[in-house]
Formats: sequence, C-alpha cells, structure tokens
Amino acid sequence: MPTRLQCRKSRFALTAVLLCSALAPVHAATKQIGKDLYAYVSENDASANSTFLVGETGILVVDTGLNATAGAKLLSAIRLVSNLPVKYVVNTHYHPDHQEGNSVVGAGAIVISTDYTRERTVALMKAPGMEGFHFRPADLTFQHRIRLYLDTYPVEIYFPGKAHTSGDALVYFPEQHAIAMGDLSLNNSCPAMDDGSAENWILALDQVLDLPIEKVVPGHFDVGTRSDLQRFRDYLNDLYGQVSALKKKGETVEQVRRDVHMEKYSDFRQYSKYEATFSDNAATIYGQLESR
Repeated sequence: MPTRLQCRKSRFALTAVLLCSALAPVHAATKQIGKDLYAYVSENDASANSTFLVGETGILVVDTGLNATAGAKLLSAIRLVSNLPVKYVVNTHYHPDHQEGNSVVGAGAIVISTDYTRERTVALMKAPGMEGFHFRPADLTFQHRIRLYLDTYPVEIYFPGKAHTSGDALVYFPEQHAIAMGDLSLNNSCPAMDDGSAENWILALDQVLDLPIEKVVPGHFDVGTRSDLQRFRDYLNDLYGQVSALKKKGETVEQVRRDVHMEKYSDFRQYSKYEATFSDNAATIYGQLESR
C-alpha cells in the first residue's frame, strides 16, 4: 500500500502533467547556444525544455518532453539540424514532463539518470492514475557524477545533492560554456518544490555560478544567462532567509506564508493551483526546517 509521501509525490507528478491544459502555448524555438549545442524551448510551458548536442557520429539529448506528441516535435526540431542517431538521452529528474518523450526521441538511445530518478520513475509506472503514460526508465544510472564524451565533446552529468527533487541531474557542457538545469532553474518564476532541499538548492546554484557559464537552459521558459540564474538563486536565498528568521521568532507556517515579503520579485510567475507561489515555497521551506 502506498505511503502518504508516495501518494503526494504521485499527485505532484500527475499535476505537473495536467498543467499543460492550463497554460497558454508559447512559440517553440530551437536556439544555438554554443558550438553544435542547441536549446529547444517548448511550445507549451508545461512540457519541459530540451537541450541537444550534435557530435560527429550521434546526438545527446537532455529531457524529452511531456508526452509522445511533445517528443515528436522535439525530434522534428532536431532533424532540422542533424539526421544523426540519438545515442544518449539524459533525464534531469523523474517528473513526466521531462521524460515522457524518451521512447520517441531516443528509441535506440541509452537513457541516463540518477539512481533516484530511475527508482521514482519505476514507482510512477505502478502508481494509480499513471496507467496511460509511457515511461522509459534509465538504462544507465549514477550516484554522483559521470563524464561522458560525445565524440570529442566532454559532457559532465552530476548530482548536486537534494534540490528540486532528491535526485536531480545537471548537465554541463564545458566547451560550450552552457548548462542544462532541469527545474533547478526557472527564469522569473516560482518553482514547484518536490521532496528536495531549498538550503542545498541554493548551494547547488552557487556551484553552478562558479562555472564559466554563459547560457543556462532552464526546465521551462526561455534560455537564460548567468544574471538570470543569479536572480533565481537570490530569490531562493532571500525567501529561505526570511522563513528561517520568522520561524525562529515562533511564527506558525500559516503566519510565515502571510508574512514573507517578495515585492522585489513581483514579476515572477506564480501558479497557486500547483503550489508554485511565494507562500507555497515558504511553506515548503518551513517544513524542511522543521524536519531537520
């Protein structure tokens, strides 16, 4: 019988899928962000962005979208750039909007993820309400870090510790000075927070900002810069500091939800139905502090 936490995680993943019906579509675009490296910005905010690197003999893709339709659109965009086979697919985390296109985009590819992402994916395949989805779990998993070479191009795939989820992967392209962040980064938007750690999330972003990056592919919305990532990091840090201070004063979670001041980030998107608002993020941080 599933635990309360397992049920909550399944509901979280399912609502991430249902979000596609609630958001207005935006223009899909493929943008070259480095030598042989491209970002695909999804036409639907609820289907994840993707990144693909074209080598001499094959292609590596990071995240594949919400479903087979999204995957097919991504593959069509890739084919406008190259007809080489997709050799590797990396999934940044287990949410369906980042991996449901795996079978379409990389039918013969090696799928790579963290151990945790594969475990959660397999659990989702058995969860109530997820029967209609078509997951393809990872063939190759890791705990800490993989260095992969796509022909001559090095690709660093690593787990920065708990952040958005308990098993996120970041994909760094050192020669292109670019990184694919999954949902560890969103431009001008409140994130939905899963079973992760906001405290370590901030540290993970600090580590990324120490890299010589110029382009940042977020999980959703347009490609960002170092300054965009810095602002998202500052949002998390500001909110974490406020929640910590208010909790030390003895405020309850409901008081904290009301008393955080995020006027500095008034331009951030918020989605109350999906627990992605300032107050929702504050409540999640409060819960993480209580469980320490």
